[in-house]
Amino acid sequence: MEQYNLKNKITIIIVLYREDYNLLYKTLDKIREFKKIIIDNSNNLELKNKVESNFKIEKYILNKKNIGFSSGYNQGVKLCETDYALILGPDCIIESTSIIKLYERLTINKDCFLTTPTSYDENNQLTYTAGLLPENGEKDFPIELEGDICVESTLGACMFFKKKDFIEIGLFDEVFFIFFSDDDLCRKIKKRGKYIIQVFGSRCIHSHGISKVKNIFEKIYLREHFFLLDKLHYFRKSDKNKNIMNVIIAKKNKYLVKIFFSLITMKFQKFVYYFARYTAILKYNNFLKKIKF
Repeated sequence: MEQYNLKNKITIIIVLYREDYNLLYKTLDKIREFKKIIIDNSNNLELKNKVESNFKIEKYILNKKNIGFSSGYNQGVKLCETDYALILGPDCIIESTSIIKLYERLTINKDCFLTTPTSYDENNQLTYTAGLLPENGEKDFPIELEGDICVESTLGACMFFKKKDFIEIGLFDEVFFIFFSDDDLCRKIKKRGKYIIQVFGSRCIHSHGISKVKNIFEKIYLREHFFLLDKLHYFRKSDKNKNIMNVIIAKKNKYLVKIFFSLITMKFQKFVYYFARYTAILKYNNFLKKIKF
């Protein structure tokens, strides 16, 4: 009975974009007993009908345009009516017992803001889950835990927190479209003097985003454009290493030369790569101009 009541205190929030139903089914099948909110940024009515015919979903929102993962998760958190929420990637599979462990660890320590499980791939190999903030070091190799550990940052694929705390800290910065919003949130948590704990014994299977985009040119463009765009915004907000933003922006003319060279030599994948980065810098420069006025 106690575990049943606990499951009614937690809402799991999933944001979709061009999602594969079979993969999503595996994720939802393990969390049937929990309340669920789904935000679909690809406005897929067919997928919605399939999901709702097999699972109880408290709220299923179809966004008419892709508003990005940061905005999508914020939308879900605002719709959440329980005290606790779990942000879960559609490519993450987590058992109910692991979710309970995340809850227990969060509520034991009043200074803990967020808990996260240990991540494994489909072959049961340990994968990167948490570690340092980007300005303090590169993403490191995963470490087998022997107990709970405090970390600076964690992937946004599986984050457990109290809804009230998440809203009070300002939610995700919606300027971030896909990347770095998790690091930015974790940086805010650190500044508040709160903890992020990777929980020993809580585990999830993370396929790390089996690509939903099949066209190789679109795939390159989307990844390179939004990664660089979000990276620029992250380091602009950084207390140190702000120069990284200026170094990247200074490459604009270099990228322009490479665009023309790759086009002339008919190296089209390289053309898309440099064009994606060049347009990201242009877009962020326009953003900087707007916020100055």
